[in-house]
Amino acid sequence: MSGKSKNVISSASRRTAAALAATASLALLATACTGQADSSSSGATDDPNARTTITFWHGWSAPAEAKAIQANIDSFEKAHPNITVKVVGNINDDKLNQALRAGGSNGPDVVSSFTTSNIGKFCSSGAFLDLKPFIEKSKLDLDKTIPKPMLDYTQFEGTRCALPLLGDAYGLYYNKDAFDKAGIKSPPKTWSEFAKVAKKLTVSKGDSYQQLGFMPTYHGYETVVDHYMSQWDHAYFDADGKSSIAKDPAFAEMFTYQKKLIDDLGGFAKLEKYRNTFGDEWGAKHPFHTGQVAMQLDGEWRLGMARDAGVDFEIGTAPMPVADDEVDEYGKGFLSGTIIGIAPRSEKQNAAWELVKYLTTDTEAVVSFANAIHNVPSTFAALKSPDLKVDPGFKTFLDIAQHPESNTPPASVNGSTYQTTLQDFGYQYESGKVKDLEAGLEKTAQQIDTDIEQAK
Repeated sequence: MSGKSKNVISSASRRTAAALAATASLALLATACTGQADSSSSGATDDPNARTTITFWHGWSAPAEAKAIQANIDSFEKAHPNITVKVVGNINDDKLNQALRAGGSNGPDVVSSFTTSNIGKFCSSGAFLDLKPFIEKSKLDLDKTIPKPMLDYTQFEGTRCALPLLGDAYGLYYNKDAFDKAGIKSPPKTWSEFAKVAKKLTVSKGDSYQQLGFMPTYHGYETVVDHYMSQWDHAYFDADGKSSIAKDPAFAEMFTYQKKLIDDLGGFAKLEKYRNTFGDEWGAKHPFHTGQVAMQLDGEWRLGMARDAGVDFEIGTAPMPVADDEVDEYGKGFLSGTIIGIAPRSEKQNAAWELVKYLTTDTEAVVSFANAIHNVPSTFAALKSPDLKVDPGFKTFLDIAQHPESNTPPASVNGSTYQTTLQDFGYQYESGKVKDLEAGLEKTAQQIDTDIEQAK
């Protein structure tokens, strides 16, 4: 696949940066959006065949992204000559939430967001319209259309208020030249193998490094708690909706493993000092591009960015390793992506649905958009389409997206707050500020439960 430009990657970076701001603003939205439509009338009374204009708000802003989304809009309008789409880009979740609270004729009809972790708030508050009546009326079989993890992160507690519009899959990037020099024949499949490979690839230089096998700290680029946890079988919540991070042994296993990896690679202080020499995550001086790290956890976009940066080594891609006793699940990974839905106060919901359906289920539309911005297609048909531009390095991420054990954190009524709470604990534990892992997880679980109860 052709390399992803530095501009195109802005959508992925915004997903990470927007999570906390979106969580805060959605707290207000939960009490403001109450206008769920009557499902007996498929959520709307407008005639989708009448001549009308609808407004679509999205978050992409770079020229290549804007051009790609407009190309799909042009194709939609050609297929639906009675519907004109007014496109407004560079809309973050704060702007979106303000418009949804205000309502009115100047607001959007179709809305999208990069923040999959807020789907619980979008669905439970009525910020995004329940799509069930529209899906039933269109006779869409979503289980046969869209991979399960993507279906999971676009619904909450049985309410489907969004559909996926392309996705992101996370895997392992590795420097093949460094592997060859170290005599490593293939990427590691288990975490114990990974620790040995990371140590073998690490070359010290004084009190720092000439090359680090892998940056394991939670402040490292993409090495956050939920990305690690995706490679262990785990459950964030029990059957009663209570946090299970202190009861499910997978969490203690992950935190113990990550802390030992830090210690084995030189210790937290030494690693953090080295990390502070890294270039920007979204720039040409990313530490994987420069050879400062030999392995990197990242999304499908990194392949194009590394090539654009002109790396002087051969790049390998593979799934991230899995727990040693779960080797049969090797190939899975963390998934996220863009979500799209309908504004509940839109007076043109049937027409809006036609656009949502087209962008998310029309194979030609999904493939052309995926080819243009180099994200993972979000339907089975698009993933298998002969028109999809695929090279071996990118195919790794297509396979991860379709793996039955690939996953994403479950939705919560308070969005990503529980993930942020657990991440904050991770910072404390890896730095040695918290010594007792068991007690720390129990305290963190209690805080998660308290926060969720207050959000209900």
